[in-house]
Amino acid sequence: MAKKHSLAAESRTSKGKGAARSARRAGRVPAVIYGLHREPASLTVDANALSRLLTVEHGMRALLDIAVDGKAPVKALIREIQRNPVRRQDIVHIDLYEVNANEKITVKVPVHLTGTADGVRNGGGILEHPMRELTVKVLPADIPEHFEVDVTNLVIGKSIHVSELSIPKAEIMDDGNLVVAAVVAPRVEEVVAPAGDAATTAEPEVIKKGKDDEDAAEAK
Repeated sequence: MAKKHSLAAESRTSKGKGAARSARRAGRVPAVIYGLHREPASLTVDANALSRLLTVEHGMRALLDIAVDGKAPVKALIREIQRNPVRRQDIVHIDLYEVNANEKITVKVPVHLTGTADGVRNGGGILEHPMRELTVKVLPADIPEHFEVDVTNLVIGKSIHVSELSIPKAEIMDDGNLVVAAVVAPRVEEVVAPAGDAATTAEPEVIKKGKDDEDAAEAK
């Protein structure tokens, strides 16, 4: 399930690009929190604390205790992160979504494939992984950090579909017919015959000059 982390926040009254730049120069990241039928509220959070959170494995999906202005914390998830397009390590804004611990929410969970597929190991097949996330409905405290799918017994021509999966305490919302993983036969490149084979069988045409032609040529 998702790990819990704490993040302190401060209310932000000034808005606009200038105020946002000032906050970032002061080591703060502009943020907004919404959800649970509340009006969106503008905040800032400590840039270093946020960076440390996101370096933790699955920090993006962590269930957060957000304490605003030192008040009792509320439960929230990071819904969106905006980064500097040039310096990707610089976060320019985050969206926080407040949740009710007793109400299920819909989130995306990463899919990790484990094992080496039989069709790859013994048949030289190619493992395909078209679905890298599953959409699930789950209580906030039960959000899985990721979901593992074992492909060890998957042979060439066989697939694993969403309908074959189950996640404890969560309902998978994706279409059951969708393919999560499959092993396909190795691609065989078509061998093209050398283009010169046919051409080399034909002798070049020789045009013999008659005596008159030769005489005319010499006269020029």
